[in-house]
Amino acid sequence: MPDQTAAGTSPDDETPPTADAQQYGTTRLEAFSDGVFAIAITLLVLEISVPAGSEDHLLQAVLDQWPSYLGYLVSFATIGAIWLGHNAITHYLDHTDVWLLRLNLLLLFAVAFLPFPTRLMAESMAVTSAERVAATLYGVTLLACVLLLSALWLHARRADLLSTSARSLEIATLTRRLTPGVAGYVVMILVGLLAPLAAVVGYLLVSLFLLIPLRRDARGDGGRGRLPRRAR
Repeated sequence: MPDQTAAGTSPDDETPPTADAQQYGTTRLEAFSDGVFAIAITLLVLEISVPAGSEDHLLQAVLDQWPSYLGYLVSFATIGAIWLGHNAITHYLDHTDVWLLRLNLLLLFAVAFLPFPTRLMAESMAVTSAERVAATLYGVTLLACVLLLSALWLHARRADLLSTSARSLEIATLTRRLTPGVAGYVVMILVGLLAPLAAVVGYLLVSLFLLIPLRRDARGDGGRGRLPRRAR
């Protein structure tokens, strides 16, 4: 009978880690996410065009596309705000797990979908019978993006994925920033049922709020720069 190791077990007897216990670095998550954000934000401008045959009244045709410009501004600001929030979350991450990776995919799914309701909203803004539906779909998509970003942050906190160097004040500040954004989109969706244009302007205001830089602890970062992470 073969001798056993000093520990009494052989390497083949070791129990492999479960899927929930597996840990991954953040490099590929950040790179893939940045690529999706960049493509989605670029696709927004491709939806802006003037009707063919408008050469004789080009200036008027350009001005008539104001719903497209408004949609582009709102969606660009929203994707920018989501990217900044995503960047802040990954800044505090020490590692990821299988569930955070999947939540991140859902977030990217919503972000990549955003150019479609943006175009739909712009095309329907002048049509009374369709603008409420278009504005509601637009708002629900924006809300989904913020909800999934908040879910990403909530899971990172509860699953203990954050760096040990992340200060509690910084964590609380980011949490407080994301919560009003969710509430703001819910309110604007309800407003859109009665006043679609006012709701779209409200979506812009919410995204601008999310773009405001986070206030840091008065002690600052002490010149530490990016938080340290474990080796990947």
